[in-house]
Amino acid sequence: MLRLFLLIGMSLILCLSPSDAYALSPEQDDDKEKMMPFLEQLYQDRNRLLIDQQPTTIEKYYDLSESGGRYAYQMELKRAKYVHAWIEKRGLRLIAAEPRIRIARLKEVGDQAVLSLVQSTKISYGYKTSSVPPQSFGIGTRHALILKKTSDGWIVKKEWYLDPLEENPELIPDSPPGFPHLSPEPEAAKKEGRYKRERAVAYANKYAGLAWGAGNNNRYNRNYRDYTSLGGDCTNFASQVLGDKKEGGGLPMSGIWGYRGGGSQAWVQTDAFQRFLFYSGYGRQIAKGTFEEITRSGDKHPHGAIAKLQPGDLIGYELKGDTDHFSVVVGKDANGYPLVNSHTADRYRVPFDLGWDQTTKYILIHVRD
Repeated sequence: MLRLFLLIGMSLILCLSPSDAYALSPEQDDDKEKMMPFLEQLYQDRNRLLIDQQPTTIEKYYDLSESGGRYAYQMELKRAKYVHAWIEKRGLRLIAAEPRIRIARLKEVGDQAVLSLVQSTKISYGYKTSSVPPQSFGIGTRHALILKKTSDGWIVKKEWYLDPLEENPELIPDSPPGFPHLSPEPEAAKKEGRYKRERAVAYANKYAGLAWGAGNNNRYNRNYRDYTSLGGDCTNFASQVLGDKKEGGGLPMSGIWGYRGGGSQAWVQTDAFQRFLFYSGYGRQIAKGTFEEITRSGDKHPHGAIAKLQPGDLIGYELKGDTDHFSVVVGKDANGYPLVNSHTADRYRVPFDLGWDQTTKYILIHVRD
């Protein structure tokens, strides 16, 4: 999922995985204790910006005299503007954004500190026209920073991170009337077939990585390689959900699609995975289209094509004719909004279109039981 790499200029962010994110040397532990108050306040205020939309909330944390600091600051403003626009388009209200950070690596050199950390954020929202209780989802991001020491403390000189909320707020499509449609749940399979759907969803929830809400102590499944540094881990994760024999959906692997010390091309690469799903018969395309096309009501899909998806199904995200990402459908929120889990960046029960825009085409794929 290369579109998520903002400025991959530091190898430490690429090798930082949920499996090794928490081990520091004794010396680093001492430095961490001194730096944590600044970092915790920085990320608390950055997430508060999503709600109050006040740039002065975070301006003081950045070295605006250097291009790296200005860029990092502007990206936060853009991120906040996108989230605010998406919330408005979907008829929601943002209630809270609660971060938790952990430092993975830290090194001080003179008046600078180079570090990598992970952030798990719980975002809570409500509906403007519905009385359903607040809903929450989780996002996990990996960060690499260079901090500069000043007479007043630390400021951000540079930052790189993988973030799903960076799109152009001007390109967010409108919601069709009545969206999300309170549709009945799709009819479940009458008996369990070769695809263990409930286990697949449980796997997607357990191994959603750094995202708030995920299980397994926010770690990936160590039986599989993390492909984040090789372009993204989203397809590898979707394949695990479908094919893991012990905990996942248990679909039989093959010579084309499988994991044996590493994933085959169809296991880890988006377009190859999509071709395999259709040619093997493991998957069936329900519909393909823009947000407006898959959510609007029609004779064929009274509640929109998106309502046909079951937990354990997949959504592919196509940009400019190329399948760029896969996510796993894990359910709906209390008002009927379809929710997904994914890797790179890590997501837990996130509204399926958050981080995408009107240029995206969604490929709705039913995994055959």
